[in-house]
Amino acid sequence: MTKTLKTFRRIGLTALAAALLTGVAVPTASAGQDRPELRKAVQEFVDAGFGGMQLRVRDERGEWTGSAGVRELGGTAKPPTNGHFRVGSTSKNFTAALVLQLVAEGRIGLDTPVAGLLPGLGLDSRITVRMLLQHTSGLFNHTGQVNPDGTVTPGIPWAGKEWVDKRFHTYQPEELVRLAASKPPVFEPGAGWSYSNSNTVVARLLVEKLSGRPFAEELDRRILRPLKLRDTLSPGAWAGMPKPYAHAYYRYEDAGQWKTIDVTHQNPSWISSAGDMISTTKDLQTYFYALQSGKLLPAWLMEEMRKTHPGSQSLYGFYGLGQFSQDLGPGCGTVLNHNGGLNGYAALMYSTPDGSKTLTASITAGDSEKDPLPSFPAALDKLVRTVFCGK
Repeated sequence: MTKTLKTFRRIGLTALAAALLTGVAVPTASAGQDRPELRKAVQEFVDAGFGGMQLRVRDERGEWTGSAGVRELGGTAKPPTNGHFRVGSTSKNFTAALVLQLVAEGRIGLDTPVAGLLPGLGLDSRITVRMLLQHTSGLFNHTGQVNPDGTVTPGIPWAGKEWVDKRFHTYQPEELVRLAASKPPVFEPGAGWSYSNSNTVVARLLVEKLSGRPFAEELDRRILRPLKLRDTLSPGAWAGMPKPYAHAYYRYEDAGQWKTIDVTHQNPSWISSAGDMISTTKDLQTYFYALQSGKLLPAWLMEEMRKTHPGSQSLYGFYGLGQFSQDLGPGCGTVLNHNGGLNGYAALMYSTPDGSKTLTASITAGDSEKDPLPSFPAALDKLVRTVFCGK
């Protein structure tokens, strides 16, 4: 395990969330076709120690859905394939799309500094829209900054017992940004790359400033309603979860003892527009297809969105404006994605550049003492290649 992952473990970060920041049942499949290779790939996540998983794939063979694991600890029912879940950092892609729509309308430019539009937050006057969306602003991550040596400079509590005790606390977006701006920058604006949730919270405030509407309302007006994404929402401080859903759990250490609690209901305002959204695999599929096939943004902005930063390499590829681009090699090609993790939950969202083939999924944490983190990269790579390479 790398030094950084060991650091995540020390601060109480769940394996599920760490992997995405950087009782087992036989899977079910949609009627009409059997995809044993997909059933096997889903099962491997559960075998690794995750509580449950639901998967949706659309390709030249049609649409397939399946699930494995359990819907709730102590039960035998599998996760519903139409279940709601918290998508975590997948929210960043939606926020980026909103900002880019404003750019397309000429309301703001990609290289426009944002501090003048958002006074009183302490932002560096050199930070631009492009830097926010590509994580090149140097802005401190308000959820904690991972340093080059693997140590973490703490931000707000979002892991371990400290987060458990405050999981229904409400934060305002402005206070998160002020916290980030009060810390020394990771680097000068534009001088490097560092994934920071705070960038997307600033982007949220920018959407509200330019539109004159609350973020959730503008998201609904511009994206959710036009695409008929009826099961997707930006909940703000609402801790609820629409039915149906699979339960998610969180393991943490308290006074030397490991405990597991149900975290299906939690207040996601600590992550704001960088990770608070709720959706379904169907809605994520509909959205990502619409985005990649050019239904939400003009071609010149799609090109900008796909220009990646050379210093942004990760498990998911290289980062553009609100999404990753991953080259799977000969015979597979490039996939675009933005996955996410929130305590107890994870989301996968992948597409070919033309939107013709998509993969969307939800993973929920259980109470297994087996650490699924070491198995996650290999299981994810196998799933992605099974879908996009036919292997």
